[in-house]
Parts: sequence; C-alpha cells; structure tokens
Amino acid sequence: MDWKERIKRWLDHKGLDEETRKSLVLLQEDEKSAEDAFYQDLTFGTGGMRGEIGPGTNRINIYTVRKASQGIADYIKSNGEEAMARGIVIAYDSRRMSPEFAEEAARTFAANGIHTYLYSGTRTTPQLSFSVRYLHAFMGVVITASHNPPEYNGYKVYGEDGAQLNLEDADRVIEFVSRVKDELTISNESFDPAQLVLIDETLDKAYIANALTVREQASATPIQAVFTPLHGASGETVKRLLDSAGYTDVSYVAEQMAPDGEFPTVASPNPEEGAAFELAKEYGEKTGADLLIAVDPDGDRVGIAVANGGHYELLSGNQTGAILIEYILSQKKLKGELPENGRLFKTIVTSEFGRAVGDSYGVKTTDVLTGFKFIGEKLRENDSSKEFEFLFGYEESYGYLIRDFARDKDAVQTVLLLVEAAAYYKAQGKNLHNVLTELYNNHGWYREALVSITKKGADGAREITALLSSMRENPLQEIAGIAVSSIEDYETQNRIFTDLGESEKIELPQANVLKYFLEDGSWVCLRPSGTEPKVKFYFSVKAETEQESDEKLELIKESFLHEVNNR
Repeated sequence: MDWKERIKRWLDHKGLDEETRKSLVLLQEDEKSAEDAFYQDLTFGTGGMRGEIGPGTNRINIYTVRKASQGIADYIKSNGEEAMARGIVIAYDSRRMSPEFAEEAARTFAANGIHTYLYSGTRTTPQLSFSVRYLHAFMGVVITASHNPPEYNGYKVYGEDGAQLNLEDADRVIEFVSRVKDELTISNESFDPAQLVLIDETLDKAYIANALTVREQASATPIQAVFTPLHGASGETVKRLLDSAGYTDVSYVAEQMAPDGEFPTVASPNPEEGAAFELAKEYGEKTGADLLIAVDPDGDRVGIAVANGGHYELLSGNQTGAILIEYILSQKKLKGELPENGRLFKTIVTSEFGRAVGDSYGVKTTDVLTGFKFIGEKLRENDSSKEFEFLFGYEESYGYLIRDFARDKDAVQTVLLLVEAAAYYKAQGKNLHNVLTELYNNHGWYREALVSITKKGADGAREITALLSSMRENPLQEIAGIAVSSIEDYETQNRIFTDLGESEKIELPQANVLKYFLEDGSWVCLRPSGTEPKVKFYFSVKAETEQESDEKLELIKESFLHEVNNR
C-alpha cells in the first residue's frame, strides 16, 4: 500500500474524528508533506517512539498512540493476570497534546483489562520511573519528546524496574506493536472504570521524601541560585524540594515556571544550549547568583551556568559530572562513608575526566553503551547480585542519577545536590568554577566536543550506513598525526589493538558504534543517533594545560572531519 492509498484509507474510515479529517484535506494540498506523513509507519524502537504531531501513519496522533498502546497491552496480557493486575503507570509533560495522548493510552490499557494509573497533571520522567517502582507496576509510559521543538511529541516505555526497557524486553514489545496492523479500528471507549485510577499528590510526597536523601549535608547553607524549568514539568516539584531542604534564597524564573508546550520564551528548551539561559542570566545578574540551573521539559536533563568573573559560564555535561563526583566522593570520605565496593557508571562517549576523579578516591568506574537504560540495566542486575554500591551514574548529554529510587536520569534530585554543592563550596570561599579548575589542575585538562551531521530520509540513512562500513573496512591508522592504538567496534564486539595486532572481546551489548583510541589517550567515537536522523562524532583529549588541550582538540576534530568528508 503506497502513501496515497494510506491517505484514502484514513479518509474512508467512518470513525475518523472530524479534526483529523479536516487536517488531512489540507495536508493533501502539499504532496511532499502528505507523502512524508504516510509513506511509512512511525518507528517504534527500543525506547518507544517520537515524531511530529499530526495526521498520518508516520506522525504521532491519537491513532498511532492507540496502536502503540494496544501492542503494549497485548505484551502485558501475554505475561499473565498478575502483570495485568500490577498494571501500568502513565505520566506526561507539558508538550502539545500530551494530556490527550496520555488519556488515549490510559483508556486503551483499561479497555484491555489492564489496571492503569494515570497522573492527572504534568509530571517529570524521573517521577514516572519512581512511580513504577513505588506502585510495583509492571510497566510505565511517559508522553514526552524531551527537548525537541514544540511540533514534536513522543512515547517512552519503562519496565517494572523503573528503567527504560532493556534490549531483550524492548525487542519483545516491538514485536507485539508490529502485530497491530490497523491503528484506525482500535476501540478504547468501553472499559471498567475501576481499572483506571487517577494518581493524587501521595506519590509526589513520596518522591520528594526520596529526593531529599541525596543530601550530604545535614542543614542548608545559604546560596543565591536561579532555577528555570524552561516551561516544562519540573518547576513545582523542584520548588517544593528546595523549600523542603531549606534553600529559600533560590530565585525562580517566573516567565518560565508554568508548563507551556509552546515554549514561548526560548528558541529551544534545551539546557545544553546557552540561549536557554538568557532569562536566567537576567535574574542572576539582578540577584548576584552563584549558580544558574535549567531543566528540560520532561525533567530528566539539567544544565548549569556558573559565575566566573563578571559573566556566567555554561558547563558541559562532562564538567558537571566531574564536579558532582568530586563532591559526592569527598563528602562520603570526610564522613567515613565511602564504601569499598562503591561504583560509578558512565557511557562510552562520556569523558574520562570523571573516571580520573573516581580513581583518585579508589572508586571504580564502569562503562556502558550510550543511553541511560544501560545504567538502569546494571542497577537491575545489582538488585539481586549486590555486587556494588551505586554512587553515581551519568552521561555527557546532561543526564545524572545520584540515588536509584528512580532508574532513569533525574534532573530533579540533581538540582538539589548541585545547589547543596555550590553552597558548601561557597562557605569555603569557592564557586563551582574554582572547583572545576582545581580538578583540571589535579587530573589533567580534559576537553570534549560533539559534532552532529543530519542525514534525513532514506538516502541519509544509507549515507550513514556507508560511512560506518567504510570506517570498518578501511580503518584509520592515525588522526592529526597521532597513531591509533586501538579500535573498539561495538557491532562485532571486538577491541582491536592496532599496534600489537591482537584483539579481545568487549563485554557490552552489540551496537553500531566505532571508537578510535589514540596513543596519547585521546579518542574519537562515531555513533548514529537512536532518535534522530543524525550521525554523531564525539571527541575527547587530555593535555597538561588548558591551551594545549584546546589546540589538540581542534587539530583532532579538523583532521577527523576532513577524513569523513572525503570518504
């Protein structure tokens, strides 16, 4: 069935709602847009689905949400009556159509006889993770598209441990969703009202109580800070948490505190970008704040800007992670609470900076594949093995987890510890920029960069595949005149030592990722994005001084990208 036949099928469907029907009539006036909306089914992958809102099989709308929900409902039913009785928890953020999509999902699950918990207002992704665990539910869903533009929304799926589904379970869910062939005929009108339970503030209080346990200090030291949720779901929760912890000198960006899926005051609600901090900077300059904090719409990623002289400097995820590791480990050591089996986790594209800090305290760091679900997977294994005591997990893309009562990155609990750390160091006459400089001087000047190249459509996907194949068939021997010492190929799960002609097995799941290690300790990693039509290049270097590190980073980046462009 081609895209024109798919449109006709939708228009011919008697149960199609009138708003969608009108949108389809208008859509047909733009053939290119119409084709894109119907040429395929919206991909349901290992993390769920994400796409533009609108009519079409390749868009997120009430029909594609029902289809995904029906597939998951069938998966839950295949696990028996206990799984159905434990049920599923649904949360949603501030995006366009998030409440409507959440309700469609909830009604679909309830119509299948599955006990369903639905939040009655916006909540963060980490609170959804916590709620699955707190309610002992079988699964969870959160309606969000993270920090994508306003025209996007998404559908993320969680397992009974509160983490995003591991690869094995995700594959099973994907299979069940793929069996649902007709998104238009799924009915969710009739269900037992007892199957659908609205969640009240009881779980909010429980989450706040758990979030307070991240504190290392018994009482709050005054600190001037500014917080913004960027029109997302975390504002009220963060304020309640900081008030409960005694941090009453925090200023809140009033223009951005209310949930609003149009994100009217920012070009992009992404705390990785300096532009997201513009209003926070204005507040900071008025109050003399030491720290600015911004959280993305669904409350799982957090970025900070720290006072440095007469301006605010935006820190990278790698830098913030290193500061948090230093604070956590130093405080536990001071109190005699640093466990012998303590463990840190980071992804393979995250800087070695944090590992160096951990090593200085004798704490082991374990690498996992990119994606926080792989940290969640390690935590799930540890629930039974008790191999380690979890101390911290993070990724370079601004995601952190301190206490594992949630099993996904949690910006809310991280905000509290960042405010506490800033207050602690200020009492010592330092700010977080001073702390970062000390860490560089003690462990070496690490520098990182990320370059993303967008390759849209089928042609773009083929180009990305061809590039990775070329890099495997004709691997680089050097980059910027520095010899390649080893190559990690996560697709073949082999680590190849180019200088020795030997190889060994990588004990990580299979993934289409390549990582080049240079003899000076620098590395470059190639990874196709799992959620966007992009190929990402990660760069990391280390040198004795800041200038040397900056210069080396530019040389390696320029040399590598030149090689890529000529493949």
